[in-house]
Amino acid sequence: MTDPRHPHVRSFVLRQGRVSSAQARHLEADLPRWGIAYRPQPLDLAACFGRTAPKVLEIGCGMGETTAAIAAAHPDIDYLGIEVHSPGVGSLLKEISGRGLSNVRVIQHDAVEVVRDMIPVGALSGIHIFFPDPWPKKRHHKRRLIQPTFVALLASRLALGGYLHCATDWEEYAEQMLEVLGAEASLRNAAERFAPRPSYRPQTKFEARGMRLGHGIRDIVFVRR
Repeated sequence: MTDPRHPHVRSFVLRQGRVSSAQARHLEADLPRWGIAYRPQPLDLAACFGRTAPKVLEIGCGMGETTAAIAAAHPDIDYLGIEVHSPGVGSLLKEISGRGLSNVRVIQHDAVEVVRDMIPVGALSGIHIFFPDPWPKKRHHKRRLIQPTFVALLASRLALGGYLHCATDWEEYAEQMLEVLGAEASLRNAAERFAPRPSYRPQTKFEARGMRLGHGIRDIVFVRR
């Protein structure tokens, strides 16, 4: 996405959120088993999961409920989650352990660097980016994750026919997503504009809160061509 010698604009702010005792236990006990450390070299994804299966990347797992629910419903697919915040990573590890999932791995690092340095070209069947930070103030729009250079990078990691699925409750950001994804020549919109919510995406707590506040939920699904 950018010259690795130079920093890119980060789409997140690391906050000192409280890590619960349960999250701390799972970080200590389960991160060595289900976590993958960041290294600036391509991953052997089949080796990471111990099998050959479709691989889906989720950027920004939050507290992990959605990631775990999708993985539990699709045991034939492997899911690689990226999350920077320790409470979220601990919560996802708790979900993995509690559900007995074997098809989820997690990387606690900046998603841009992970995709750029660790995900091989054409390796992914899908990418999920659900409710990324909308950075609503205009002066902060440059921090939004969905930008042309990052979308081009993501598209390069998709196999032919693979999909990029974004969801947001922020109308103006949804329109920007449509514009940016629509400008990427290697992607095509799977819908006329916004897509109906795919059956594999469960409704999140964040989404339910947005709906209570009167925010419309918009799914955007593009396919690699």
